[in-house]
Parts: sequence; C-alpha cells; structure tokens
Amino acid sequence: MEKLNRTENLLVLILLSSLKGVTKEEKANQLNLAGFSNLEIANFLQTRPAVISQMLYLRKQKDRKEKRNV
Repeated sequence: MEKLNRTENLLVLILLSSLKGVTKEEKANQLNLAGFSNLEIANFLQTRPAVISQMLYLRKQKDRKEKRNV
C-alpha cells in the first residue's frame, strides 16, 4: 500500500510540475478530474479542503453558465 501511495504522489508531482504557470483553480480541477478527493487535493496544493471545495464549486457554476450561453 505504501508503494502505491508513493507512486501516486510522484505522479501528482509530475502533473503539478507540468502545470507551472497555471492557476491553483485549474490544478485543483485537473486533480479532481483524476479522481482525487478535496482533502487529497488540498494536501497536494497546501491549502484547506474548504478552499478546494469552493474553487471546484465556482468552477462548475462557471462551466454551467458558459454552457447556457452557447
């Protein structure tokens, strides 16, 4: 189990390093799409789960609004 956790962490680090210059919101969104929980994303991005939850909620609202305007 520990080996899997390390592998997963390394993959996240690679993903985050490839997203240099990208907002925390976009990084959180990408990690969410990869199946990570808000708590895990918060740990990776060194913030609180409530912040991640709010970011993802606002992102979904923005996406819905854009869909309606198309």
